[in-house]
Amino acid sequence: MEKTKKTFQAPHTFVILVCLIILASIATYIIPAGEFTRYVDEATGRTIVEAGSYVQIESNPISFLAIPGLVYRAIVKAASTVTFILMIGGAFEIINETGALTALCKRLSRMFQDKAVLVVPVFLTLFAVFGTTMGMSSEVMIFVPMGIALATSLGLDMVTGVAMITMGAASGFTAGLLNPFNVGVAQEIAEVPLFSGMGYRAVILVALLAIDTVYIIWYEKRVKKHPEKSILAGEDIAAEFVFDNGDAAISMSQAAVLAIMGGGFALLIWGLGKKGWYFEEMSALFLVMGILAGAVNGFGPNKIAKLFGQGAKGITVGALIVGVARGVEMALSDASILDTIINAIANLVNFLPGALKAVGMFLAQSLVNCVITSGTGQAAVTMPLMTPVADLIGLSRQTAVLAFQMGDGFSNSVLPTSSALMGYLAVSKIPYAKWLKFMIPLFLLWTLAGCIFMLGALAIGY
Repeated sequence: MEKTKKTFQAPHTFVILVCLIILASIATYIIPAGEFTRYVDEATGRTIVEAGSYVQIESNPISFLAIPGLVYRAIVKAASTVTFILMIGGAFEIINETGALTALCKRLSRMFQDKAVLVVPVFLTLFAVFGTTMGMSSEVMIFVPMGIALATSLGLDMVTGVAMITMGAASGFTAGLLNPFNVGVAQEIAEVPLFSGMGYRAVILVALLAIDTVYIIWYEKRVKKHPEKSILAGEDIAAEFVFDNGDAAISMSQAAVLAIMGGGFALLIWGLGKKGWYFEEMSALFLVMGILAGAVNGFGPNKIAKLFGQGAKGITVGALIVGVARGVEMALSDASILDTIINAIANLVNFLPGALKAVGMFLAQSLVNCVITSGTGQAAVTMPLMTPVADLIGLSRQTAVLAFQMGDGFSNSVLPTSSALMGYLAVSKIPYAKWLKFMIPLFLLWTLAGCIFMLGALAIGY
């Protein structure tokens, strides 16, 4: 009797995250505990780390028996993000049921029928504007279903639809021309004029968008020629985003739904940019959008409630993944070894020779982002350390900020601890391991470009 050959199965994202939490817990027995002195800046209300204040303290390793409780606390800590994802899932299920998005994508697919290649740079640029001005990050998951539906209607790969939206926002966020969440906070801590140095960052943004466009179009052409080379070959998760390309007429009720969505997105952009909205306000907005969309399409209260529940149910696993991902940082923080890791990285950069210090600072920030994925949080922790390091090794503070923003931005598209990444993968239902197959080459291109940008900053005296 022949034995069936077992094929390798990529581990589930939960398995990957739990393994990372276990590794972090093991590290708490090896890495000494330590901490920096922190104080609250009265002018800004932010917690600032005092450079040179690191001291070792008594070790407090994580018990392996405490890991299940740690996972629970991580989900609770990420409750706002988890709830936001569930609300989006419920609201979009109602909107999808109206058929308005399908009708819109049919119309757009007709417009771009003979020039589908233009869709990629257009959407990359559009969402780069959102990312670079108002720091769109986790919020990008809202637009992913529309991107997938449009891409598949044009015969493009589903991954292309996700990438042309998320990579645009990621590139814009990283370049951060007017991004208050990374560049704004970092420049304030580094005592650099707010949003200064914008010209060089604009060059970086254009370069990143060019890299994104070339890579995504190369991937799309490769898949067109060899469909089996799609990272989702053999998966059927794109089926729910696919529609026939028949009648492109938009009914009155569907037009009303699209008007509600357009008004909602305009209100969202205004609220994020002018009023500092966050998950509570955004969740409320999408709940109202979903209910109004159902109502104008003639759905009764029971049907709206049922659809909302179905949408939230379909995205529950992805939402929980976002919560579990917080467990890695919590393990390191609870055991007080997070500051030790950061202090070691900062000291390592100081020993690098000449121009490599700038590249080293960028790579060091990328390493720090493995444990602190929040841009604002990373700025608060590392900029007080990296600013004096930059002064000591002869780098400008503006260059130190540049190292931070690229180190923070690039790796958020590959790290399983990134809530933005896990959020849009939850919405698109793309497995994390599959996404890495697509994203790693682009991430390496970004990292190489980042090293060149750092050397360029030195060359022009940035």
